[in-house]
Amino acid sequence: MRSLQDIAEEYEFLDADDRYRLLIELGRELDEMPAPLKTDATLVRGCSAAVWVYPTGDAGRLHFLADSNAAITKGIVALVVAAVQDRPADEVAAMDVADELAPFDLKHQLSSNRTQGVPNMIALVQEHAARIAAG
Repeated sequence: MRSLQDIAEEYEFLDADDRYRLLIELGRELDEMPAPLKTDATLVRGCSAAVWVYPTGDAGRLHFLADSNAAITKGIVALVVAAVQDRPADEVAAMDVADELAPFDLKHQLSSNRTQGVPNMIALVQEHAARIAAG
């Protein structure tokens, strides 16, 4: 997966239609999430589409699997994952993920229906990280 900084640099120079295409492409680049991991426990509440996030790895290096049944939403969750992927659990739990995503200005680029679940995606990722960091 590309770094969030690399994605932001590309995103900055795109028009609205190309930004949508980039989000869809990012969603396609996510590691495959096996169907048995798409459970109620990994479901992100409050999203207009179904979104699942599952942590793997350990406290030293978290890795997240994520998926959605909607292409744009899958791209949004890919942005969230790019912000935290392969970092230590305690760092993920403490970081300001919303601030990391600020350059994408998602609230102004996408409809409120598409972005309403972003805080919940971030919260679920950070709850997973905090639980894993605590041992």
